[in-house]
Order: sequence, then C-alpha cells, then structure tokens
Amino acid sequence: MIISGERLIGYDAIQARIKRAASGLRALGLAEGAPVAMMLRNDFALFEVVAAAAALGSPVVPINWHLKAEEVRYILTDSGANILVCHADLLPQIRDGVPADVRLLVVATPPELAATFAIPPELTVVPAGLTDWDRWRDGHPETQEPPRRAAAMIYTSGTTGMPKGVRRMPMQPEQAAASERVGAIAYGIKPREDQVVLINGPMYHSAPHSYGMMAFRNGCTIVLQARFDAEELLALIERHGVTHIHMVPTMFVRLLRLPEAVRQRYDLSSLRFVVHGAAPCPPDVKRAMIDWWGPVINEYFGSTETGIPVWHSAEEALKKPGTVGRAIDGGIVRIFREDGSLCGANEVGEIYMRQTAVPDFDYHGKAQARAEAGRDGLVSVGDVGYLDEDGYLFLCDRKRDMVISGGVNIYPAEIENVLIAMPGVRDCAVFGIPDAEYGERLCACIEPETGVLLSAASVQGWLRERLANFKVPKEVRFMDALPREATGKIFKRKLRDPYWADRKPG
Repeated sequence: MIISGERLIGYDAIQARIKRAASGLRALGLAEGAPVAMMLRNDFALFEVVAAAAALGSPVVPINWHLKAEEVRYILTDSGANILVCHADLLPQIRDGVPADVRLLVVATPPELAATFAIPPELTVVPAGLTDWDRWRDGHPETQEPPRRAAAMIYTSGTTGMPKGVRRMPMQPEQAAASERVGAIAYGIKPREDQVVLINGPMYHSAPHSYGMMAFRNGCTIVLQARFDAEELLALIERHGVTHIHMVPTMFVRLLRLPEAVRQRYDLSSLRFVVHGAAPCPPDVKRAMIDWWGPVINEYFGSTETGIPVWHSAEEALKKPGTVGRAIDGGIVRIFREDGSLCGANEVGEIYMRQTAVPDFDYHGKAQARAEAGRDGLVSVGDVGYLDEDGYLFLCDRKRDMVISGGVNIYPAEIENVLIAMPGVRDCAVFGIPDAEYGERLCACIEPETGVLLSAASVQGWLRERLANFKVPKEVRFMDALPREATGKIFKRKLRDPYWADRKPG
C-alpha cells in the first residue's frame, strides 16, 4: 500500500487506476515514446502518471514544483510534451506558461499536502472548466495493452545554462534485470521482502524518483512524508515500522541538532537500510549518524546521467572516512588529467564514470552537449576527485567550483563541510570572487538558522580552528534564504556570477 497522511491505497486499487489512466492517455493520442509532463508533489497521482505513461512506452518529464511560468514553458516546449498533469494549487504560478496546445489534467490537492504547505482551501480544488484527473481517469476502461517500461526524462538543474533533458535509450529486458540488481545493491530494495519505504524527497528529482519507483515496482509499503521535518521523520519511522529511507546529508545535520531527549523518544529499531547521496556528507556527520542509528547508513554516488556506479556501506565509511564509495557491479570510474591521460592513485583529476547496467542517454535535442560530456564511453558532470590505492573514490569539488588563489587549488566543498557543522548555520555556499593580488579569494554565503545572529568574525574563527588559514573566506555574507536549483541544491552560480560580471574566473 501507499500511505500519505491518513490516506492509503492498496496496490490492486492503484494498478486499476493506472490501467484506466493508460487507456485515457492512449485516447488522447499519446504515441509510444512521446513524453508526458507532470508537476506534482509526492502523491498517489504521481505514481499513477509515471506508471501509466511507462505502460505505453512513454517517459514522464517531472517538473520541479517550485518553478514559475516561463521556466515551465521552456521545459514543456523543449521536451515536446503536450500533456501536463498538475496539482491544483500549483496552477496559479504556471498557468500563463502552459502553451495552448498542451492538454492540462488537474489533480485536486489532498488535505495532508494542503496542511503541510499552508495552501488555502480554494486553491486545492480543480478550477471550473478544467479537466479533473480523477474523473477523467475513471471515465476510461482498463487498458488491455501489455505493460512496457520507460525511464523518466529528468531535466538537469541548469547551473551552466538552460536545463537539459536526460533521455535514456530504450531499455532491453536484460538491461532492466541488471538495473534492478544494481538498485538492490544501492537502495537495498529487494523483491518479495517485507519492506516499508519512507520517501521524503521530492520525486521530481532523479534520485528520489528512481528510489520511489523501485519501491513501487517491488510492491513495498510506501510512506510519503509531505516535506522533511526532523522529528516528524522519527515519529513516522516508529509509527509505520519503516525499514528503508533515502536521505541527503542536510537531513542528517538537522536530525543531529534535535535535543537529545527528542532523539531518544522514538523507537527506530525497525530501520534496516538507510541510503544517502546527492551531496558529500561530512565525515563527522556520517560517524554521528552511524553511532545513533547503527550500521544501517549506506551511501551512493552518481548522477542523472551516469546512474549509480559507486556505493559503500557504513563499515566502509568508518574505514575510509570521507569516501563516497567504490565501483559496484556494472560501475566504471576513472580519473583523468587535463591532457586526457589517466591519473594515478591519490592524484586529483576530473571524474568520469558510468553504470553500464542502465542504457546510454542523450541530452534531448542537444547532441553537442552530450558529446562534450563523454570520454572513452564514460561521462563527466564536472566533479573533481581521486581514487585511493584501494579504489575508493573521494570528491574534492565541482570542477567549475574549484578556486585558484595565488596558484593554490582550493576546494570549497571541504570548507562547506566544516562550516555546515557550525551551530547556527542552516546552509552555506563557498565560492571564488575576483582578487587583484591573488586572482581569486574565497567568499562564504551563509543562511543562518531562524533567530540566530552570526558574525563574520565568528564564522572565520570557527573555520580557522579547523582549517588552514588560506582556506578561510575573507568575505562572509549572510542571507535569509540561499537561492536554490531545481533539485533543491544551492544555486551557486547566482551567488557567484555578479562578482564576475565583467570578467571570467581564473
């Protein structure tokens, strides 16, 4: 079953809905391979749309529900989707961006989402004159077509330009089986086991999407948390006997900041497999979570483009603090120098990798960008790091984020990992800005916790106690809210670009 707040639906019921939705999409003229866009919070309807489109051999295009009209117009136009399924409360922010030839199907916003996001009641209902998803779906018979499978077309965050749609080649049966085996390693989700999977990340993002759909294909009990809240997460684990969770390091930080009395209040003994990714996790945070939750914390490293080539367990994390793992079945990782030659052990270079269990991809309509990302059959998304003598991968930073100050390479991710542990720091970003003497100097932008007053001197003092002086930002700024990418990560380019308006880094 799938549980959201006080609502639940069984698999028999949702499979019947999926077959009716597939029949409806076919009646709208959806051709095999044609994309279906959706702008949905985590809800029953999301699983219906994804599975119904896939049953017809068509990918879904998940759209970040924070986006506005012109951003949505770009994705709809670029992807070629002429069907959009959208929650009712999201319509006002995008309505002007929906092209006239796009068929709009509207899902009423359920009460638990309305409560979590403080949505006025009048915005939760399907507006008059528009097509109600539930009524439209149930007006069609269940399809008799044999189901197929299609990977979602995820749009990347667009930190170096407009977002690019990552479109997978058709998946052959043997690839589907291999992909499931990799998922079982990376996510811990296996067929025919009693698994209760909690999903608290938005499924417009690649990792929560693949995680949630794998749980769905394996018939797991799925618990949807509308939006991450640290104590509520603990309560949901105890209430539903949650066994599996996908998380990101920021969630760990916020859980660890709960008072000890709150942390000890809940029974977490049901947990069997917690996996995290999407961003590097500071070693001290990882160790603290393992000390609290036990050796159930696992980590993967990959991207929308590469799949998951790299993974490691809690035991390996303690043995190799700071690693993001090593290659698993089907995973290939290589580190290249600027001249295209391979790096040696512990030598920093650009990371190229791929998970061969998933089909290759194109950037939709952007063949040149796809060609530029590849080397020797592998793919780079701009990460810099090294492999140690045992084959474990360590990240240094994004290639574009590396700062060269006075000829010294500085990796902001290392500084951010230390800074995020400072009491009162909710989130942070460190990057290079122009410097007449050194070429670049470091700047830190900090989003403090609500009601906390921090000073530049206190931030610099915290870092100076833990890092070399040349890694301490000379400039520190405080912001009520840091800008975010489509994935929810900090949109560092928006912070950095104004400083470089009249010149280029380096």
